[in-house]
Amino acid sequence: MAESRTNPLPSPEDAPPPGPDRRPAARRGAGGGKKTKRTSIRQIAQLAGVSVATVSMVLNNNPKITEATRRKVNRVISDVGYRPNRLAQSLSGQYTRVLAVLMPTLRHAVADPYFGELISGICDRAAKRGHKVMLEHAKPEFIKQNQHLELFERRFVDGVFCIGFNDKHPFLTDIHQRDFPMIAVNNVFPDWGLDHVVCDYRSGAEQVMTYLRQLGHRKIGLIYGSLDAYTARTIVDVYRQRMHDAGVEADDTWMIDGHFTEEHGADAARRLLEHHPDLTAIFAGNDKMALGSMHYITHQGKAVPGDVSIVGFDDIPHTAFVTPALTTVHTPLYELGVLAADRLIERIRGKARKIADVLPTHLVLRESTSLAARD
Repeated sequence: MAESRTNPLPSPEDAPPPGPDRRPAARRGAGGGKKTKRTSIRQIAQLAGVSVATVSMVLNNNPKITEATRRKVNRVISDVGYRPNRLAQSLSGQYTRVLAVLMPTLRHAVADPYFGELISGICDRAAKRGHKVMLEHAKPEFIKQNQHLELFERRFVDGVFCIGFNDKHPFLTDIHQRDFPMIAVNNVFPDWGLDHVVCDYRSGAEQVMTYLRQLGHRKIGLIYGSLDAYTARTIVDVYRQRMHDAGVEADDTWMIDGHFTEEHGADAARRLLEHHPDLTAIFAGNDKMALGSMHYITHQGKAVPGDVSIVGFDDIPHTAFVTPALTTVHTPLYELGVLAADRLIERIRGKARKIADVLPTHLVLRESTSLAARD
């Protein structure tokens, strides 16, 4: 499709104000005069020397636009500070067919296998259903400027997936209270009533504790993630109850926060063994903390699982290839992403039922666990 170079005449309502300088005010720079009318797409076309249709295709990332034209139009858009009105852009259809993955600002989050599996499931399923997916980081300034609401109000997206958030992120209720389509992925917010899809953390934790008890372990330490996450609290609840059932009242010295990272997992293992040198097993609330604890223990000259058995949670891909291979709970993260995409699109299309889906988990037995060495 050829790009038209015809410069259309502006309609009266889009025409710039009379005077010797007919450029938009944002182009002229701050001059202390009266606030001028918002720059229109017609004016962008005039300044770039292209058609309105070409500007529209640039705004919608149409692949038929050449890179040179795209740069030229985007340069003008940047110069005048133009912000496209997605509502006007999408008047020809009811939906934008764009979804957003909203995430907190976590270090290397996109490279993390946990988030990677979830996002892969979301993107693959969304693409099959004719939707594009964009990624947004919920930085403090992003929330302060209400850009999480502007995603909907300006019709940038039809709905959002909220991944990696916990009770310390009350801005999620802003979206929920306005009834914008959103879904929490792999966490639950019972006090806020958010739609969610989640893996069965309770069943997974029950399986771990049952298995360790069958191996003869009574002195079991727990490395949990942030208790601001409902899923982490679920693991702690199961652990406490099962330890109580075994006749061990686990105080805070038996449970250390590993902050979901390898580094903190290693430090948590150190603290657990300082308080309880006769510990025979460690249950970690995710695989990264489990790998960190394994690293610490082996570097202290102890054997895994000969001296200390270790169990993780999530079954991220490389846990089968470490030495010893990690016993862990398999959480179907990719499948959860697929389900999240289906449920969010259903909500966008008008399904009003509450979304609260739970996918089953199962224990994967590998080499990092064995019979208790001592009790």
